[in-house]
Amino acid sequence: MILPQFPTSETRRRWKSLEDRGFAHGWTYDHLAWRDLADEPWYGTIPTLATAAQATSTLRLGTWVTSPNFRHPVTYAKELMSLEDIAGGKADQSGKGRLIAAIGAGGLGWDSGVLGNPDLEPRQRVDRLGEFVVLTDLLLKQSETNWRGDYFTAHRARMLPVGSRARIRLVVAGNGPRSVRLASGYDGWATTGPDGDFTADQWWERLAQLVEVFETAAQRAGRDPATIRRYLSMDLAPGYSLSELASFTESAAKARALGFTDVIVHWPRPSGSYAGDETVLDKIAGLLVDGQYLR
Repeated sequence: MILPQFPTSETRRRWKSLEDRGFAHGWTYDHLAWRDLADEPWYGTIPTLATAAQATSTLRLGTWVTSPNFRHPVTYAKELMSLEDIAGGKADQSGKGRLIAAIGAGGLGWDSGVLGNPDLEPRQRVDRLGEFVVLTDLLLKQSETNWRGDYFTAHRARMLPVGSRARIRLVVAGNGPRSVRLASGYDGWATTGPDGDFTADQWWERLAQLVEVFETAAQRAGRDPATIRRYLSMDLAPGYSLSELASFTESAAKARALGFTDVIVHWPRPSGSYAGDETVLDKIAGLLVDGQYLR
């Protein structure tokens, strides 16, 4: 995870370094401002990913996570289609390209009120998430889409050429039962784990419960849970996973035991949130083979 805090030259350097180090994917936040970093430099998500796409050739690129608080599926789908073209990567065996569009319900805080919209209750935010994902999926598949829902409207929304050179992965972010169940119907599930004040053991126990929810939902939908990618951002667990190599390997082992296929960690910052030593990235890279952590 590379926060969108850097001018173009530094953005290019950091993203290219991920590819050179052998990481499978890189991500950036989709926020307009964020918590205690709200008074620091903060650039746009889509331009940041466009810069990353031009600086790399094979690295998969992801949004963590797209927020319906300030986005609309019509403009978002058009941006995704354009990003995939900029990325210019070849489709893999499943027909998917370099982009991973992880979409969440949108929380409260900086992003929820910036456009003057009222805050939604949790149930409403998940309802809106479901509508956002369905409409985005339709837009990426069809040359013209009409839609009138509770939260979004599309009137003859054009997407030409239809879709993109390769199919874009749609991943649903969820930390609660309803959003986790929704994720079981798409290309993957992304999560930061359970919200709340937990000890480390409690946090992993609650995460295991969410995994059970996901697997049950996938089975009920007639899908094999083992075939669906699961992305865990490990840095919301108690203790920063890149504080040292041992912390990362311990957390990664727990994530793998729960069936997670991919883990996300934040690029170490000099101080404050995610403070750590950048050299830990090189130590992790030493454990990677073909973009996979094999320990």
